[in-house]
Amino acid sequence: MVAECTTSQLLKRVAEIYDWLDSQIRRSAHPPVQCDACGKCCDFTRFDHRLFVTPPELMYLKANLGGENLKPMPTGLCPYNTDGKCAVYDYRFSGCRIFSCKSDPDSQSTLTESTLKKLKSLCTEFHIPYHYADLPTALNTPTNP
Repeated sequence: MVAECTTSQLLKRVAEIYDWLDSQIRRSAHPPVQCDACGKCCDFTRFDHRLFVTPPELMYLKANLGGENLKPMPTGLCPYNTDGKCAVYDYRFSGCRIFSCKSDPDSQSTLTESTLKKLKSLCTEFHIPYHYADLPTALNTPTNP
């Protein structure tokens, strides 16, 4: 596992990646994300959508919510969707930042690949096993990061 001082460095780097990602979306002449915050994409079963996350992203969410506040995902609805709104918006995963039901899939794919390279490099740098898990599996695994 990652030492405490190293964990704070890792969390800072995840925040930097998220800031970079948000700036890429804002700067794009044709933003890949055109979200009206309807919350439909949070109902993975109904929307036929799968969200994948990485260990650094889970660690970031856990650190910002407090480990005791991580919620399992017993249904196809994201447990952080409250009345159609994201209750963890500031700490949401890269896939949540990128995906939109109304946006260009090719642009989203390109941005996803760039972001995943950055997240995977954090795993290498901080000696964290890299795996790309769907959100229900990641949240329902008792030993999640």
